[in-house]
Amino acid sequence: MKDVLLVGFGAVGAIYSLIFKRSGLVRVTAVARSNYDLVNKVGVNFKSGKYGEINGWKPDRLCRSVADAADRPYSYVVVATKAIPELMRTPKLLTPLFAASYADKFSQPTYVLLQNGLNVEVDLYNALKELGKGDPSIISTALWIGTNLLAPNVVQHNDFDRVTLGKYRYNDTTTSENNSEEVALLKDLGGILEAGGSTITIVPEIQRVKFAKNFWNVAFSSFAALTNYRLPAIFRPAPGSPSVSYSPYVSPSTANLIAEYTIPSIRATLTELLNLGRALGFPDGDDGLPSSLVDSILNNTARLHTAPESSHTPSMMLDTEKGQAIEVEVILGEVVRMARQVNVDIPRVETLYALLLVVQNQILRKMESQK
Repeated sequence: MKDVLLVGFGAVGAIYSLIFKRSGLVRVTAVARSNYDLVNKVGVNFKSGKYGEINGWKPDRLCRSVADAADRPYSYVVVATKAIPELMRTPKLLTPLFAASYADKFSQPTYVLLQNGLNVEVDLYNALKELGKGDPSIISTALWIGTNLLAPNVVQHNDFDRVTLGKYRYNDTTTSENNSEEVALLKDLGGILEAGGSTITIVPEIQRVKFAKNFWNVAFSSFAALTNYRLPAIFRPAPGSPSVSYSPYVSPSTANLIAEYTIPSIRATLTELLNLGRALGFPDGDDGLPSSLVDSILNNTARLHTAPESSHTPSMMLDTEKGQAIEVEVILGEVVRMARQVNVDIPRVETLYALLLVVQNQILRKMESQK
């Protein structure tokens, strides 16, 4: 039986700890930093539309830190923390696994990054190269899941979790086929996750998938965080009868202005991302960035958030409400830097980035003052 170390025991980390353990194929060690005492004492309570109500659940082993967990070899180290380099870069988080006391005793694992955003793999790749222990083995992912922490040990989860897996290749976004070693590695990890109940897809080039997934976060998560309103405030009409109650919704008094300015601005933001993808070499098609992506993202988002039952809060908005640092650098900052490297103008994305930098700056200021 293989050992898996999962670092980051928030909502995503807890759900995937559960999935790994459900597989029956691995032993799960989880690192819970902020909620260790509570989880160690009473476990985790899951309220999941997919996996049911589970109370008092614990992984095979719970550790307070990566250092505490660095006493054995692992087949996979899964990083489920948010990628916020202003606070913690991935190599620093995993420092005990790079120390000579560990690296000289055990083989380096395959690292699996369950993180939003672009270029989240680069720091880790460079740190592993510096170890001189061979070519780094990193699997990157694009994850679709609806989950939040209702309390430090209470996880709410809807009825789906889908993850796309691909081997990370440094400075290579053109490979169209996995080699035999990559096929075996991705099949092994994918098989574990499938056995645990998750839905997986394996691709030869993960960066295209991550770039496409980032469209939604750039265009919608940022709008919600900046306005402090969930997406029905852009798409949902007013209740049609006194017996129906929900909020937010688009006031009829200025609905025409939302339609004339806000929605076209979102479309233009998505179009900037598509243009950047073309400049980066992502082809027009299902294996790249189809030209239909702008319409499909906009239309699907509108459909979901016109429904009376729509209650989803984008993660970036949730973080700002809680006063927690946001993933501004990996979601928007990397896009801006990539665009500058290939001389593509993305003024709307740059504006969103500039505004969110102010939000992030003040969140970090308040965090620093509370230390």
